Amino acid sequence: MRSSGKGRLMSEINVTPFVDVMLVLLIIFMVTAPMMTHGVKVETPKTTHEKMDVDAKGLMISIDASRRVFINKYELNASEVRQKLPAIVDVKQTGEVYLKADKSLPYGLVMDVMAQIRDAGIEKIGMVTEPLTPEKERR
Repeated sequence: MRSSGKGRLMSEINVTPFVDVMLVLLIIFMVTAPMMTHGVKVETPKTTHEKMDVDAKGLMISIDASRRVFINKYELNASEVRQKLPAIVDVKQTGEVYLKADKSLPYGLVMDVMAQIRDAGIEKIGMVTEPLTPEKERR
């Protein structure tokens, strides 16, 4: 690769293959991202906190508006979390649990479920919320 003129080597990086690969990856992620959502329909509270990464393999405990508790997709009563959580998952292997509660629920119910999760042996509990949209932020 000689440049015209003084005989120096030309050192240019060809970025075309890199751009091609990145565009293919972008398309793949755009197609697969909607398929990765799962769980129970819960209207979570809106907050101004920035979005954090949620482990896709993590354990999601959801409480819907009618006070039903779901561990991933398994339904149980709110009073049964402490007893049934160790039977459903290995609490020693589970690093973090994500709690997703409907915004219409009383604070005491959510705290009771959190206490039962801790009593079952899980120390790290992440609260799932939705980011505040710009039009709601102005109000």
